[in-house]
Amino acid sequence: MVSILKEKIQGPAAWKGIELAKDNSWIYYLSEKAITSLENALMKVKQKGLQAPDFTKGDFPIPELVDEIAYFVDELENGKGFLLIRGLPIERYTDEEASIIYWGLGLHLGTPATQNAKGDLLGHVFDQGLDIQDSNVRGYQTNAHLPFHPDGSDVVGLLSLRKAKSGGFSSIVSSMAVYNEILEKYPEYLGILYRPYLLDRRGEEAPGESPVYSSPVFSYYKGKLSCRFNRGYVESAQAKTGIYLSKVEIEAYDLIDSLLHDKDMHIDMLLEPGDMQFVNNYTVLHSRTVYEDYEEPERKRHLLRLWLTMPNGREIAPDFAMFIDEKTGKAGRGGIPVREKTAGGIAENIR
Repeated sequence: MVSILKEKIQGPAAWKGIELAKDNSWIYYLSEKAITSLENALMKVKQKGLQAPDFTKGDFPIPELVDEIAYFVDELENGKGFLLIRGLPIERYTDEEASIIYWGLGLHLGTPATQNAKGDLLGHVFDQGLDIQDSNVRGYQTNAHLPFHPDGSDVVGLLSLRKAKSGGFSSIVSSMAVYNEILEKYPEYLGILYRPYLLDRRGEEAPGESPVYSSPVFSYYKGKLSCRFNRGYVESAQAKTGIYLSKVEIEAYDLIDSLLHDKDMHIDMLLEPGDMQFVNNYTVLHSRTVYEDYEEPERKRHLLRLWLTMPNGREIAPDFAMFIDEKTGKAGRGGIPVREKTAGGIAENIR
């Protein structure tokens, strides 16, 4: 029996962009103490001859930041559901050094999860010249506009190494505030949005595995409301399966889209070099505007990405999961399972 939440979400998670735009108190500025701590840990990693992502939390000691880490972890699950951390002096570091700092900080926040079937743990977000219309291409490989969506882990993080020549704004919206609007003004659509829908795996499935999986838009489980709205993946799943949304389901999706694009609901930010953004995928949806890059390869827009399983992360319902964890039998929160693929008749593990 599906449990439908009939009360509004209260508290900081149900924010609106128009409220955040009035001040910048939600931006966390790194102190000199914090930067020094991160740089000292960077030196320890370099002295050991290690690189990201091939070192552990113990290799990157930042004991001075225990209070900041606790705040970040709590804010992502119990606060606004996102962080913008500003002030890392990225110009001091090579890309490799920046990746060490980012990976090291991520290890203290949570457990890195695999971002694709190849097992990548530290992702690189840049335009690879691929076409988003190809259903086996994922958005981070292109410079295209990306509609609002979540990623496949508890939290997704980005570190900006370089920004685009123009465009490439990051937009975020509270899916909890969107839920409140639907509950108050359009409650007749709620039941529809708790039904499971097919979503495209975008080529990340194992040989013989279905290219789609099912998930509802909203799931209320053990006192927590979670959202997975990814219209692009629903529409490409339709093309693969021939199973299409009904007229009323399309109306429900159109309603959500109208709320996501309401200028009072979302907030736009340009991630400057050195900015770190972390987002709770169950309570916040994110988007990106189309961008134009520089011609020179060394100046092109480039971000590093982390998917994290959080120590205080919520348990999610089995019908909301992208996969069931083979070890625990519970709904998987740990990214995309690493697949075994067959190459030339020989099974090889990609990682």
